[in-house]
Amino acid sequence: MLSVGIDIGGTKILGALVDESGKVVQEKRIASPAQDPARLIDDVAGLIDDLLRVEPEVAGIGVAAAGFIDAERSTVLYAPNLNWRNEPLQQRISDRVGREVVIENDANAAGWAEFRFGAASKYGSMMMLTLGTGVGGAVVADGKLMRGGFGIGGELGHVTVVDGGIKCGCGRLGCVEQYSSGTALLRELRSIASSSSAEGARLRELAGEGELSGHHAYLAFQEEDKATRQEVERAAEYLARAMGSLVAVLDPEVFVIGGGLSELGQGILAPITRHFAAQLPAQGFRPEADIVLASFANEAGVIGAADLARQAGQ
Repeated sequence: MLSVGIDIGGTKILGALVDESGKVVQEKRIASPAQDPARLIDDVAGLIDDLLRVEPEVAGIGVAAAGFIDAERSTVLYAPNLNWRNEPLQQRISDRVGREVVIENDANAAGWAEFRFGAASKYGSMMMLTLGTGVGGAVVADGKLMRGGFGIGGELGHVTVVDGGIKCGCGRLGCVEQYSSGTALLRELRSIASSSSAEGARLRELAGEGELSGHHAYLAFQEEDKATRQEVERAAEYLARAMGSLVAVLDPEVFVIGGGLSELGQGILAPITRHFAAQLPAQGFRPEADIVLASFANEAGVIGAADLARQAGQ
């Protein structure tokens, strides 16, 4: 039997019918009215209705959203990019579609997809780090998704890597999100491009009269632009610092690296792996966690949300 998975993002909402093996059999995406909470509920419910018209009998309906979700998996406590504060998301969507809905943090859903069906499917414990707009995280320990005492565990992007560093959106200073996310990398490359330095010459050429974009940065990396490669190396080193602290606490068997920066492939994985070895506590005297790239890209959230809903209904 199929399940419905929904992934609410800042720019789009993706919905899918997912089978028991984690395969997406049909999907639909719409623009996300991120700053209009009431319309967002209507659009999510409408997307669920569309999928239920294709397959009325489903094993569950799961919705993944960025933000802090309470331990009861019913209320979004805080979602800055979606303009939600103490939003009773589960009840509102369930009332709108007339069926029970399971909600989950988007990074948790993506991590669960990798654990169940993707890059971490052969492991019993894992951590996922998604390097995109921010640094998202998910933790699976002994085969179970770790949510913490208040439901908001696994916010791995807010591990401090620089004392007194750049201020983060969470209010703290020096979070790894401010150094290893795609947003942070682009910030640094734009700074280099806007300077008159020789190292930013190729970046300026690629940007032309406009602002340097993520696509421009990707092209520069592929061309082995020195400044771009150095900034990727720096981002990888900061991430490895966070991973060294995380492994001391939770001892995962594998780290899964996802998000937009994972599209750099070995270009990002190799420096992360190299710097992680230098950050590993008791290096040489303990088993070392594997570090792998995520298997799923944009569909990870819907796959994980659908499977979590299926399991909740069993």
